[in-house]
Amino acid sequence: MTTEGERPRWVFWAALAVAAILIFGVAPLLLSEFRLNLLAKFFCFGIVASGIGLAWGRGGMLTLGQGVYFGVGAYAMAMYLKLADARDRGGPDALPDFMQIAGMRSLPGYWEPFASPVFALAVILLLPPLLAFGFGYLVFNRKVKGAYFAILSQALAAAAAIFLVSRPELGGSNGLNRFTGFFGFALSDPANRQMLYFITGGALIGVVLLVRQFMQSRFGELLVAVRDQEERVRFLGYDPALVKSLAYAVAAFAAGIAGALFVPIVGIISPSAIGIAPSIAFLIGVAIGGRATLLGPVLGAIGVAWAQTTFSEAYPSQWTYLQGVLFIVVVGFLPGGLASLFVIRRRRASTESGRATPAGTGSTTTEETS
Repeated sequence: MTTEGERPRWVFWAALAVAAILIFGVAPLLLSEFRLNLLAKFFCFGIVASGIGLAWGRGGMLTLGQGVYFGVGAYAMAMYLKLADARDRGGPDALPDFMQIAGMRSLPGYWEPFASPVFALAVILLLPPLLAFGFGYLVFNRKVKGAYFAILSQALAAAAAIFLVSRPELGGSNGLNRFTGFFGFALSDPANRQMLYFITGGALIGVVLLVRQFMQSRFGELLVAVRDQEERVRFLGYDPALVKSLAYAVAAFAAGIAGALFVPIVGIISPSAIGIAPSIAFLIGVAIGGRATLLGPVLGAIGVAWAQTTFSEAYPSQWTYLQGVLFIVVVGFLPGGLASLFVIRRRRASTESGRATPAGTGSTTTEETS
């Protein structure tokens, strides 16, 4: 959970192998169908958190609007699934069920391309990072940063939620739900739901590897330099707005994938899932896990989501307060998140060993001299 320079490289790959065994081997054997589906939902949050770790932890960009890019991926997938379900039931000209109930006579023009799975996947993979890069470069080029960028990104999430509520052809405040198929596979089949879990687990590992590549590359070093000394980096001939926009786009790419997988797993997407509150919830897991580390945001997001589900079942009215107290305690006393405990322990161990080594060396030299 630290940098490559602080530990052997094989430690990361060993941890990744253990994670793969737990995800693909142990969890399907030990968990029920319901719990496995719940874990897949938590993996979606972990995917979003991994991208936030790059943008916020390494780039210093407090991203309070990741729900927007999560929603773009989610609604693109939902529109494709609703059209596929409708045409499986009523032919190529059939409308989705909620449009028929609302009395709509024809399909809106911008819905028609989503009948193609290739187009839907292209929107999921390309539109969130393109939107994020354009918005980010426009903002960062004007040297907007810190709390001002956080407020702008949060306003973007609020505007997106309000826009979706006002669009009846997108389900309005109810959103899109009641999906029956996933690229030709019935979602009611337990085997297909397990396949969806495996896809989500593989996507989580893939996004973690992508983020690690950015962190360990020259780009990652440049991103940290922009975070700490933006004016000096600009003096050296680099464009800080371009660097930050690229990191922000990678975070949006991860959020779009997570949103697309969230839809068939949970079975619904609505404006309430992409507004201000969900965007802040993404940040809470990242902050608790450790935003400056590679695996800390992922583990933090999954852990917070698991705790929310577990404790809210037993204490539904008290969980919100417990979550707030946990966030305040971690931010107040462990600004680096829970992952910083391991870093502090390792640094103390190295400091103590460094102090002991010169003493032993000095005594040996004295004995040899005498």
